[in-house]
Amino acid sequence: MRNQKPISWDNRGMKSASRSELFRALPSVNELLRTPGVAALARDGGIAAVTDTTRAVLTRLREEIASGLLDQPALEIALSGVCEAIEKQLGQALSYSLRSVINATGVILHTNLGRAPLAEAALEHIRETAGLYTNLEFDIEAGDRGKRDVHVERLFQRLLSDEAKDAAGVSTIVVNNNAAAVLLALNTLAEGGEVIVSRGELVEIGGSFRIPEVMAKSGGILREVGTTNRTRIADYEKAINERTRLLLRVHRSNFEITGFAEQASAAELVELARKRALPLMEDLGSGALVDLENFGIPGEPSVLDGLRAGVDIVTYSGDKLLGGPQAGLVSGRVDLVARMRANPMFRALRVDKLAYAALEATLLAYVKRDHDAIPALRMMRFTRDEIGKRADALAGKVRSSKVKVEVTDGVSVIGGGAAPSAVLPTRLLAVSCEDVSADELAARLRASDPPIIARVEEGRVLLDLRTVFAEQDELVGQTLGKLSA
Repeated sequence: MRNQKPISWDNRGMKSASRSELFRALPSVNELLRTPGVAALARDGGIAAVTDTTRAVLTRLREEIASGLLDQPALEIALSGVCEAIEKQLGQALSYSLRSVINATGVILHTNLGRAPLAEAALEHIRETAGLYTNLEFDIEAGDRGKRDVHVERLFQRLLSDEAKDAAGVSTIVVNNNAAAVLLALNTLAEGGEVIVSRGELVEIGGSFRIPEVMAKSGGILREVGTTNRTRIADYEKAINERTRLLLRVHRSNFEITGFAEQASAAELVELARKRALPLMEDLGSGALVDLENFGIPGEPSVLDGLRAGVDIVTYSGDKLLGGPQAGLVSGRVDLVARMRANPMFRALRVDKLAYAALEATLLAYVKRDHDAIPALRMMRFTRDEIGKRADALAGKVRSSKVKVEVTDGVSVIGGGAAPSAVLPTRLLAVSCEDVSADELAARLRASDPPIIARVEEGRVLLDLRTVFAEQDELVGQTLGKLSA
């Protein structure tokens, strides 16, 4: 670095310098790039990235000098560690923003944490296909262009058929999420016409997306019937006119109306739709492919329930109760689904080979009835005692005089806008640390590597191992033991 100008002394015997002198004491970008430490960083991280990072570090020092935060002694300390500062900032700049976390909240389908984790078979199928060419839209047997739908259509037909409905009478297409599925279906079936829906079903989902707004974008005209708490089949029938194109039923997947309430049944709506020659669509939202009664979750309708009842079109998510990748699924009458497939909007909303690979592997697990292979379903099946054994074992491994870990009763929830009233009994780790607040403790857990996301309730940090993978237990225990450091 170039020679710095002599620094004057104040009357207390302390070094002092004007801001202009401090600015002149800063090295240039090129000077820093020639130092051995920064030059080594450039060889590993690339000269362009290191140059930008060096410039950013110097800019920060100039701002701190300008604001009076750095005097001469503080600047000397900062410059002595400038290489380390560049290395740290470079690591942050070149690291991934999207990273894995440990979900200890007990919310199985946590929207903010990516909803359903993928099955191991789905990850493997992605690895097999993502880095290579595939037959995504190629018919290998015919040697000609194919359709990407075929990779999951056969599986959906097997899963959504039963004695009451021929498999050939059900078709399914895939778009990028359920909002897109609803948008495509409404645009195809009701553009320019009226769609009749109960006021009690005008839901808002995550991110402030509302059914009326999706409806407006689709070109359909919303026709509200009934009241917030009570809508009868007669309300739908009175609203039907020459402009009506569709009857819409929206599952209240993220809230409930109780008390003085009434809702037209699927059977009543199917009968009305047949009588008036109108299609009936159900936005199921969460979209279970199995009966969740077997998982201790009552009252949550499945996709097959709606199709079996005679609903013409069902829309649902891939990354919620289905346990697969983010996707929007549209299942139902072949002729109606074919119209959606021919809609130019479908091409804009379709998914790529990664989604098809993950979805195909997930559906194969359902076909094999290997439900435990799907992490979200496996987590739902864990019993209170199974989780309690893990919690007791983990709590016993925490060796710290300042960290207290107790095992207590609690509940897990499904999340993701599914089964809003369903709770699953669990055992929780209640963690406290001497002289550290619950909020600060939760922040320390988030600052660990990988971050551990917990709940804070009534001044306590709570960890629910239902949503923690068993192989992560040891890492959680190690992190808890270091909380007081």
